[in-house]
Amino acid sequence: MRVVGLRLEPGQSVPEHRNAIPVALIVTGGSLHFDDGATSGELGPGGMLLINPGERHTYRADVATSAYLVFAGLPGVRSRTWSLRRKT
Repeated sequence: MRVVGLRLEPGQSVPEHRNAIPVALIVTGGSLHFDDGATSGELGPGGMLLINPGERHTYRADVATSAYLVFAGLPGVRSRTWSLRRKT
């Protein structure tokens, strides 16, 4: 498992990408807009987005936003998908 801090300034975004392993994104401050092509929404402090391996996704901030990314596994190692889509 690896935990990485993320800070986005107002108007900053992360381009669409995919991850090789499951990731949980937990917002700790501000507001984060997300889109995975099928679902889009907004998460505030305490909100969590669960991203399965291979899923395309992007996110952006309209206000200063902080979050933690929790990478749950190792690339190349078979992992199970998350059982929840998102929790707010």
